[in-house]
Amino acid sequence: MARGPRGAGFPPGRLLSLLPLLSLALGVPRAPGADALDVCATCHEHATCLQRGGKKMCICKYGFVGNGRTQCIDKNECQFGATVVCGNHTSCHNTLGGFYCICLEGYRATNNNKVFIPNDGTFCTEINCGRPPEVQHAVLVGNHSSRLGSMAHYVCQEGFESPGGKITSVCTEKGIWRTSTLSCTEIIIEINDVSVFNNTCVRWQINPGRINSKIVYVIYIKGQRLDPMETVHEETVNLTTDNRTPKVCLDLYQGTNYTMHISIASPRRSVPAIIEFQTAGDDLLEDDRIFNISVLNEACLKLNRHSRKVGSERMYQFKVLGQRRYLNNFYHATSFNFTTREQTAVVCLDLYPATEYTVNVTLLGSPEQRSVQITMTTAPAVKQTISNISIFNETCLRWRSMKTADIEEMYLFHIWGQRWYQKEFAQEMVFNITASSQAPETCLDLRPGTNYSVSIQALSSELPAVISLTTQITEPPLPEVDFFTVHGGPLPRLRLRKAKEKNGPISSYQVLVLPLALQSTFVCDSEEATSFFSNASGADGYVTAELLAKDVPDDAMEISIGDRLYYGKYYNAPLKIGNDYCIILRITSEWNKVRRSSCAVWAQVKDSSLTLQQMVGVGLGSLAVVIVLAFLSFSAV
Repeated sequence: MARGPRGAGFPPGRLLSLLPLLSLALGVPRAPGADALDVCATCHEHATCLQRGGKKMCICKYGFVGNGRTQCIDKNECQFGATVVCGNHTSCHNTLGGFYCICLEGYRATNNNKVFIPNDGTFCTEINCGRPPEVQHAVLVGNHSSRLGSMAHYVCQEGFESPGGKITSVCTEKGIWRTSTLSCTEIIIEINDVSVFNNTCVRWQINPGRINSKIVYVIYIKGQRLDPMETVHEETVNLTTDNRTPKVCLDLYQGTNYTMHISIASPRRSVPAIIEFQTAGDDLLEDDRIFNISVLNEACLKLNRHSRKVGSERMYQFKVLGQRRYLNNFYHATSFNFTTREQTAVVCLDLYPATEYTVNVTLLGSPEQRSVQITMTTAPAVKQTISNISIFNETCLRWRSMKTADIEEMYLFHIWGQRWYQKEFAQEMVFNITASSQAPETCLDLRPGTNYSVSIQALSSELPAVISLTTQITEPPLPEVDFFTVHGGPLPRLRLRKAKEKNGPISSYQVLVLPLALQSTFVCDSEEATSFFSNASGADGYVTAELLAKDVPDDAMEISIGDRLYYGKYYNAPLKIGNDYCIILRITSEWNKVRRSSCAVWAQVKDSSLTLQQMVGVGLGSLAVVIVLAFLSFSAV
């Protein structure tokens, strides 16, 4: 008889109303005045009788659950037994009204409650919150789980911070992530403590924050001297640094009132700083003929003259000489004079790319002419200097150079060659040429039947130009055969050797039989030769055998002319006795719809006779005829 709970199947709300009836049915002690009953005698075999509060009670032993009198069920049976089934990931409990199931920690019931009645179709599933939610301007870090209680951690992106602390999200028992109240806010950089040192240098500090990358500062300066003849000094300078206490030294005029604005370049935001100061004056009353030069923007020079003489005009002489180490005959020389009243002047030079220059600047107009020499190297040109590449004569290239006429240039070639039909083939060449023409051209040493990628780079430019070209196949190697002349005797076997694919892919090997008189007029590339069974085979010759290149072994193979076998689609017919023949071996290459052939005469046959194989066949045939005739004669007797 099944040991099911008496209250199973009833809704939890009805359990309390059923308790009085269940107590009567199960013999629970009644109120005073009820019939005397030995409660201990009614206890279940897996129960003990205890007295509590003056009353005797049947209590299930450890490991069992039930009312103690009619039921004491193994706890395991509560989950897995045939009567009460709570399922996996549950714990089983009972009251006087029956059993009920509770989902374990980390699981929830499919009825959205934690408690349910056994056998009602409800089961417990693991709580899974899925992928954590996204937080604006933050990234999810570390390995996270989506189970109950799991915590996802976020880190603010560069330029943002979380003032309230770490940003986390927790997976709740409802199966959803509890989002954080914290967020990532943009870091607004504050520029503080701006100060001037060494007369023309400025330093400042920025507020602490999670900023690891370099910051671009925009420094705008505007200076005005009291002397009305002097122009206003106005300039913008950019400074890139990751230092928290940046500093910069500027090229400022002496004795000038300056206003400086320091801010941070977009897209970062900052609180700009403004400082006003005055540079120290110079006690000199005349030019001291002292100046220095600094390089600006690669091809520009900044002249700094130390002078207090208002409105003084000075002339500078420039001598420029440029060379390229990789070109022996390349020189770029120029000279000119430059006149200015400014103490700080900028002169931009017209220089060639990828060139090393020596610039000599002399201050003219004084008894002691003072000179300053500076060296500088220009970078390769960013824009492409090669255009309009064309191919002629299959392996020759011509292009247009966007350089100055009659100026030498070196071109670097990098060539890769491959053949799809010959995987082991690879050709790579690297070399350079020098040309002064604006329309250079060169011819390349390329292999036939090959796909090439050619890279051409002018060494004065950063960018190469790439072109693809394909060389056509040429005649395959001549067949390697031993020439024979046969006069009325049997033909030897043709020994066929495999040819190398150096001029293109070998497609097939053909053996042609021609009348000897046509040898002198035979054209190797002719495709007029037909099979033995064609009408013109006797007069024009025919193909007696054809073998594809893949069917020819690497060492060699032998063929008997006239063995009555098919080679490819061609029948190897016996030679007619008494005729004169020319037997030719032809190798054919086909690729990209181009066909090339090479031929060699293997044998000249005069007054042809049977081959050894044919003689054996005729002998066996004659013997068979004699046997048949003898048999018929014997039968007639």
